[in-house]
Amino acid sequence: YVVQAILGGAPSTADVGLHGSFAMTGEGHGTRVAITGGLLGHMPDDERLREAEAEAAERGLTMTFGTIDLGDEAHPNSAVFDVRRGDESIRITGCSIGGGRIRILEIDGFPVDLSGSLPTIVVVADDVPGTVARITGLIAERGLNVATVRVDRTGRGERALMTIETDEDVPADVLDELAG
Repeated sequence: YVVQAILGGAPSTADVGLHGSFAMTGEGHGTRVAITGGLLGHMPDDERLREAEAEAAERGLTMTFGTIDLGDEAHPNSAVFDVRRGDESIRITGCSIGGGRIRILEIDGFPVDLSGSLPTIVVVADDVPGTVARITGLIAERGLNVATVRVDRTGRGERALMTIETDEDVPADVLDELAG
C-alpha cells in the first residue's frame, strides 16, 4: 500500500531487481507472483495471488524482473522496486524475512526501517518549518495514535521524508488531506 499511497493509485510500471536467493529462486518459489500481487495491493493470504500476473496485465501494470547485486551485507531475499505511475515514481528497497514478514529499508534514497506490521504513512516534502507539526497535528485531530515517527532529510531546506506508523488504520480522508 505504500506504493499506491505515494503514487496516488496502483502503479503502471514496475521494474524489480531481485538480489541473492530471490534472484536464484524468484520464479520457482512464486516470488514474482507474490511481488506482483503485493503491488496490486493483495495481502499474503489473498486468494487472488495465484492470478496476480493475469490481473496485472488486465489492470495495465507492466512488470519486469531482473537481477541486482546489493553486496554481501544485504539480506539474501532482497528486492529493489522502481515503480512509476504517470510522472510520479518511487524507488524502494526491501527484503522478505520469512513467514510473510518484510522490512522496507530504503525509500527514494532515504534510509527507513519499516516492518509493514503497522499502518504507515510516508510523506515526501520540502523541508520547511512546521511541516512535521502540521502533519502530526492532523493525525492527532483525527484521534489516531502515533506509534513511531522518523524524519530524514537530504539537507536543510531540501527534501525530507517522514514515516509515521499508527496503531490503527488511517482513514482515506486523512490520506487525501495529507496528499493535498
